Amino acid sequence: MSFLDSVVAALKALRQNMLRSFLTILGIIIGVASVIVMSSINAGAQQKVEAQIASLGSTMLSVAPGASRRGGRSSGANSAPQLSERDLTAIQEQVPQIIGAIGEVRVSTTAVASGVDWPTTVTGVHAQYPSVRNWQVADGRFFSEQEASSGRRFAVIGQTIVGEVFGGTNPLGAQIRISNVPFEVIGVLDAKGKNQFGRDEDDLILAPVTAVRARLAGRDATVPDQLDAIRILFAEGADLVRAEADVLNVMRVQRRIRPGQSDNFRVYNVAEFIRARNETAQTFGVLLAATAAISLLVGGIGIMNIMLVSVTERTREIGLRLAIGARKRDILSQFLVEAVLLCLIGGMVGLGIGLSASGLVAGLADWDVVIDASLVFIAIGASAGIGIFFGFFPARRAAQLSPIDALRYE
Repeated sequence: MSFLDSVVAALKALRQNMLRSFLTILGIIIGVASVIVMSSINAGAQQKVEAQIASLGSTMLSVAPGASRRGGRSSGANSAPQLSERDLTAIQEQVPQIIGAIGEVRVSTTAVASGVDWPTTVTGVHAQYPSVRNWQVADGRFFSEQEASSGRRFAVIGQTIVGEVFGGTNPLGAQIRISNVPFEVIGVLDAKGKNQFGRDEDDLILAPVTAVRARLAGRDATVPDQLDAIRILFAEGADLVRAEADVLNVMRVQRRIRPGQSDNFRVYNVAEFIRARNETAQTFGVLLAATAAISLLVGGIGIMNIMLVSVTERTREIGLRLAIGARKRDILSQFLVEAVLLCLIGGMVGLGIGLSASGLVAGLADWDVVIDASLVFIAIGASAGIGIFFGFFPARRAAQLSPIDALRYE
């Protein structure tokens, strides 16, 4: 009996019990579909995280005010005295391997243009912002160092501002009022989309730090050149552990913190924070995928159970075939091919459902998914492997039946 004959016989047997065959492969379908969806979502999340780390700069450190303490109690994050331009200058001069460093002053406000009011965030920055944050201008230009230091009221806006405030029209040269202060739009940033925390990165306005500090944020009497944050970009391959220690030492001297006293500022690596968060999400995703893979195991057990039932039901047929000259390996081949076909059909249906569900998640939930071509081969290979593993015992049992006993079976 040839392999093709075994396939034809197996298909004929499956067609005779269509409903039972479908219920048998349901576990395989669910398992394969679930693994495909979970793997695609995990791969998409990983790709998005890597893109965000690349855009932030994997060798960037950030400095922000910490919590002030009074009477042993913390006043909360960012309640300590603000950072200053002097802190930024000291870091630039005393910390080695720095490519660039900028300060930021953030103000939540309302932008008005073309009769549209839009709540957004305005960030005052230095002219090195595009190179330090790896965020280039898509249209127009960024302001120069001279323009930034002189307090020119220029604005570089994100793609969301273009769409929501200017209706998608070219905003270059237009006026945008921020807290009733007019700024001239000179550039539009590249699109970035949402970050790992769901925040729209393109909903922002950048302006010279001196203009934002003087016109929008207001000057702090105690720290007239205040900054809300400092971003420091180091050379590729720099030792960030050593760099962080250097920044800590400089900042402790700048803020006159005595030995033994707690820091009233924070130095952190955003890229490492995102990686740690992603690793946690990946672990959770692997657990979900493992749970989904259990469905494949359950489906395999179901295949074995049904094949054993099939062997029992067709005992007389097996005995007749053996009596007229069929070899034991022919019987083994027929039932093993039947089990593998069941699993392959379930695997292909599950693959189709999994790919469709992944596309649906990407479209409706706005979730990044990456469908790797290798998943197709893994799904089909796993299905065939389950069919062989769980189908061998019933097939072997059928092949070992005695022709005489099988013909006598009622």
